[in-house]
Amino acid sequence: MTQINKLKIFNDPIYGFITIPNALIYDLIQHPYFQRLRRISQMGLSYLVYPGANHTRFHHALGCMHLMQKAVDVLRFKGVQISLEEENALYIAILLHDIGHGPFSHAMEKSIVEDVHHEAISLLFMNKLNIEFNGQLSLAIQVFKGEYNRKFMLQLISSQLDMDRMDYLKRDSFYSGVAEGNVNSERLIQMMNVVDDYLVIEEKGIYSVEKFLMSRRLMYWQAYLHKTSLVAELILMKILKRAKELTLKGVVLPCSDPLLYFMQNKVTIDTFDDSTLDLFAQLDDFDIIGALKSWQKNDDFILSNLSKMIINRDLLKIKLTTEKVTQEDLQPLQERFAALKSISLSDTNYFIFKGKIKNQAYSKEADPIRILKKDSTIEDVIESSDQLNLKSLSKLVTKYYLCFPKQLL
Repeated sequence: MTQINKLKIFNDPIYGFITIPNALIYDLIQHPYFQRLRRISQMGLSYLVYPGANHTRFHHALGCMHLMQKAVDVLRFKGVQISLEEENALYIAILLHDIGHGPFSHAMEKSIVEDVHHEAISLLFMNKLNIEFNGQLSLAIQVFKGEYNRKFMLQLISSQLDMDRMDYLKRDSFYSGVAEGNVNSERLIQMMNVVDDYLVIEEKGIYSVEKFLMSRRLMYWQAYLHKTSLVAELILMKILKRAKELTLKGVVLPCSDPLLYFMQNKVTIDTFDDSTLDLFAQLDDFDIIGALKSWQKNDDFILSNLSKMIINRDLLKIKLTTEKVTQEDLQPLQERFAALKSISLSDTNYFIFKGKIKNQAYSKEADPIRILKKDSTIEDVIESSDQLNLKSLSKLVTKYYLCFPKQLL
């Protein structure tokens, strides 16, 4: 195949045309590891709340690469030296930053694989691809791990104002219809510069940064931590946990081979070898949905009832509160449900449980968003902003939840 055939364009509903910059990027996008992202939803089970939120991580990764192309152009125009090799490393690192996400993302990390985070799996995929592509990803991996000497390059990929956040806020807001999340990524990128190897935003872009942080806070409360999306994800985690428990007791559950492997084995980052990675690469949302459809008919009361809840969108009741939920709050509900369904008290933990969620739009502990003032000094956005609400955005807000079956209302 001639190289020219690889310089294709994608039509994106948000940015219009996205161009593939070179043959290596094209080959990475074509790779089965990356194509899998077409079958992984970007917003997990949020489509149970926002019917349009069916977009995938494939969309998102391409969008991030497109924004990175814009950022490289702007920085070069302002005199920042970025070599062709560095440019390519930035495109590869941002394109593959989410490649380690499993089906329905975070539900998987907390149930089937033992606290193996998607970033760690992304790195395993990158290392494997690097072998396949004869070391052409080496610099991208260095940048991704924060080991390259130019700090601003990592900030473009992972910071409090990176291409990842800029794309997912704009994209998730578009597909979910939550207009408050829409950010002006174009202007934010135009305002970028590099000073002393750090990414900065020119002072005239401060209102765009304020709007960006505000949008992030609203998207968390209105979409990512929406109580219905939250309870659906919690139920999915309980289902996977129960399925794993039954499988380890020798119960044979119908599901795909890759999913069965992760249910039969304790998978930690230390045991995540090449063959495990290949099995993980075969997992996507369809494995989970397919399993839930057959598990609805299972003899196990817990597994079948929880699976039906997701498939039919008839979920547990969830109550959010600012007060801590105690074991005393749970006990009467558990006793009633155990008597009602003739199940043991310990089994009611699958249906009646508590927890907490946190939201912080801007962290003062993390690498700050730096504002380049007109007098060439640099200030944390919190200090530069005349918006009082920006200080409150850096406050950690915690809410507590209680989940229980609707019959107990």
